[in-house]
Order: sequence, then structure tokens, then C-alpha cells
Amino acid sequence: MKTNKETGQVTAGSHISYWTETSRQNKYSTLTMDTETDILIVGGGIAGLSIAYQLVKEGRKVIVVEDGIIGSGETGRTSAHLSAVLDTRYFELQTIYGKEQTKLIAASHMKAIDTIEEIIRAELIECDFKRLSGQLSLHETDKPESIAKEYHAAMEAGLDVTFQEFVCHFKNITGPCLEFKNQASFHPLKYINGLADAIVKRGGTIYTSTHAKSIDSTGAITSEGHRITAKHIVVATNSPVNNKYMMHLHQFPYRTYVIGALIKKDSVCDALFWDTGVQKKDASFQPYHYVRLSDYNNVFDLLICGGEDHPTGLIEATDNPDEKQKYKKLINWASERFPIESIAYEWSGQVLYSYDSLAFIGKNPFDHGNIYIVTGDCGNGLTYGVMAGSIIPDLINEKPNLFADLYKPSRCKLLKAGKVFLDEFIKGLTDYYKNKDSQIVESIDSIAPGDGKIIEIDGSKYAVSRNNYEWLDVVSAECTHLGCVVKWNKDENSWDCPCHGSRFTQTGIVINGPANSNLNHYKIKSTEFDKYKTQIKETL
Repeated sequence: MKTNKETGQVTAGSHISYWTETSRQNKYSTLTMDTETDILIVGGGIAGLSIAYQLVKEGRKVIVVEDGIIGSGETGRTSAHLSAVLDTRYFELQTIYGKEQTKLIAASHMKAIDTIEEIIRAELIECDFKRLSGQLSLHETDKPESIAKEYHAAMEAGLDVTFQEFVCHFKNITGPCLEFKNQASFHPLKYINGLADAIVKRGGTIYTSTHAKSIDSTGAITSEGHRITAKHIVVATNSPVNNKYMMHLHQFPYRTYVIGALIKKDSVCDALFWDTGVQKKDASFQPYHYVRLSDYNNVFDLLICGGEDHPTGLIEATDNPDEKQKYKKLINWASERFPIESIAYEWSGQVLYSYDSLAFIGKNPFDHGNIYIVTGDCGNGLTYGVMAGSIIPDLINEKPNLFADLYKPSRCKLLKAGKVFLDEFIKGLTDYYKNKDSQIVESIDSIAPGDGKIIEIDGSKYAVSRNNYEWLDVVSAECTHLGCVVKWNKDENSWDCPCHGSRFTQTGIVINGPANSNLNHYKIKSTEFDKYKTQIKETL
């Protein structure tokens, strides 16, 4: 499996996903001067570019800024299912939103898939798009009546679904399943590269390697000090980097893991697959497995299998305190069910689950009326990103939108969905404080190459990682968002915040919000660490 260090590619993780390796690195110039625009969009993933595409089609002046390259965030780390089959079951959504609004939820995701297909045709984007069925099977810990309940709820929501025995017969996959028609798959980075080309062709401007360090109602200032003045500002950064508190109390970050396995061509029928998830009494979100295929070469297809989710930065609270073991569990699960030849890819991504199971798309609450956000992807970030390309332009243009009220960030469903909020908030807080000091060590001698620990110097905490036996990277241990102590991620070689999901490289560069500034960094030889402790403390 290739990593960023081996390829020189820059993404939100150390592993290179299949999508990243098989698409062009789409770079534009870096902003080098002050400028102004009608609409500023921060974030060059599927949400930001979908919004920009619609606005430039309408003749609006648009600037997109991305601190990496196009698709270097979570868009390139997905498994790329295009589906109206959501992480939260439709019978559960009906209890929160009622039957009529649940119909709108289903319709919005199906419309997003239709929109992708329409844009592909209009812009002649080659991105391996195909329509196919999705199949939801019963996890062995789940009860058969959950499939029956979901069938009736999905039918009432207006989806084309049938109840039957499993359509594709694999090892250890039997029993009833639901088949959802007219779902889809595609290559997400080829698609958004095509979107970017279309935006520029229509007069939009894209800047890459341009970090919006501060954002307010007048626009943004980049890390290099250049001001972008705008009438409307859209923050499409997965987790909103302009918001300190409000939205981060309404959603919870999870890490999810993906493998890409080679299987003999045409040995598995081409469909999307999900199970209903491990039914744990103490879990508000049930971890599940999700599978799809992609063309690979003339001999093999690529089986893309994901799952094994856990709260970001709280791996110690799960049954296996090592992120790398998650891939082994995925490989074991997939090998029991599919004819795997070998493993070609491993990568992970980050999912933000909202407390009420829907994304937040619209005006930023308790902020100026010209600032908009897209967040809370709930495992369906691709379709939500495309939805944002309709909802936010309509809000900017003061036009009615069928789905705007449903997804508005200021909504409140605490009375009906509050149990999830309380469970996740209290559990997360408890787990954080219970594991807060688990990585503290007294000496750097206990830090192996490729590992990271927390060291205390005169009562202050520092995050120390070891590249090799000679050199250490030392960064301040408190997240630049709200000061929670970060945790070492053994898989991605990153420092992850267990409170709200901010992530930093081992040298302290921020790679995931809500943090929007780096951790201070100090590089030192391991033999000189004790000698220069005072200097480290003064520097960091």
C-alpha cells in the first residue's frame, strides 16, 4: 500500500486511496494578492465545487480556495457509494421527522444522484459513473424484524425497494435482504476534477495551496496575509473551521476504514452492499460494513470494503487499541464472504454524525446572514455535497428550495433525537477524561519509531513522535480549536483531537477542522531532548 511520503501527494491521510492514485493531481495557482469576489467558497471537495458550479452557471463571480489540492480532503477518502440508503434506517428517521419529511429525505438523495448524472452528461465528465442496485442485508447480531420494518418505511419514503432473499449469493451471506433500485457508483476525484474544469471554463477562479486562516462576514484572510473580500461566504470544509462552538456540539467525529482487495474479474455481481450493523446496546451509532466494486484491470476487479468505525481519537475505548488492526478486521470480514486474491489499498476517512441523523446545509447559526456551511455528512457526504450545490445557491439567490428547511443548520430536533445527543456527548466526555492521560509517558525511551506519546514538562503537555531512533518531532499537545489534548493515530501518523475531530500531522500542520491553525513544532535529536526541555517549553 502506498503512502503520501512515497508518492509526494498531499491528502488528509497518510495512506493513498485508490481514487487519489488513479486521478490527476488537480492544482491551480496560489493566491498571491488581495482580491474580491461576489461569492467566496472555502473548500475544494465535492460540496464546495458543486456549489461553485451552480453559481458560475448562473453568472455569479466565484472564488474557491483550497488549502491542499482539489479533492485532497475527505472526498478522496470515501468509498464512493451514491445512495439513498442512509446510515440511519428509514423507520428511525420516521420517528424523528415523520413520514412526510422522511419522503423528502429520500427524495433529496435520489435527486442528488440524478444531478450527478445530469452534470456528467452536460460536461462530458469521464468518471466511471454507473447505475446499479444496492442490497441491505441483516447483520448476524440484528433481528429479522428490522429488515421488515425498514422495507415498509423505505416503501413509504418513496424508494424503489423490494424484499427478497439475498440477490448475490456469497459465502456466509444468506437470508433476507432489501434491494434498492437506481443507486449508483462513480470515481469521485475524476468527477470533481471535471467539475473544477467546468467552473474555470465558465469564469470561476480556483486557488489551491491557499489556506483561509480567518473567516468573517467580509471574506477571508489567507495564511500569507492576502484578503479576499466577498458578499457571501460558504465554508465547505467538512467540519466548519469558522465556528468555535455551535455546530461542534451537534455532531460527533468518527474514523472509518477502507480496504481495496483484488478479486477475479466478474466473480462478484456489481452492486452496492451494506449490512445493518453491529447491534450494541451502548452505541448510538451502529458500526456496519459497506462494499462496492470498481474496475481495476483486465484480470481483476477491486472490491472496496469499509467499516470498523470508532470515535476519532478514542481508539482506547474500543475493543482493540490500535488503528492498524482495523484493516486486519476488515480483511478477515471480507475474506469470509468474498473471493479475495490480495490487498492493494488501505485508507481511512473521517465521518461527522449529526445528533439527528441529517447533514447541516445552509446559513451558519448565530452568525451573519451571508455565511453558509455544509457539514454533518452522516456517512453520505457525496450526495449531501451535491445537495449543497442546489440548496446554498438558492439561499444566496433568495429562491425557494424544497429541501432548505429540512437541512437548515438552525433546526432543533432535541426532543425527538436528543437521546443520541446526550448519549454521544456524555459518552464522549467520559471517554475523553478516562483516556486523557493514557498516552502520557515519563521518558522518550518508551516511544518507538512510528509511535507518539504525550510528555509532561513542568506540568505542561507536549506531543512527541519518533520518525526514527535519531529524531523526534515535538508539538504542543493542546488542540488549537478548544484545547483538548490530542491523541496519536498509529495508522495515519497524525495527532487527532478526541473532542471534535481536528487532526494534525506529526509536525503539527492542521489537516482536519474544526481547528484552523497549526500546532507549534520543534524538531530535535532524541539524544538532546532532556538537555533542551526548557528551550522546547519556551518555543512551544
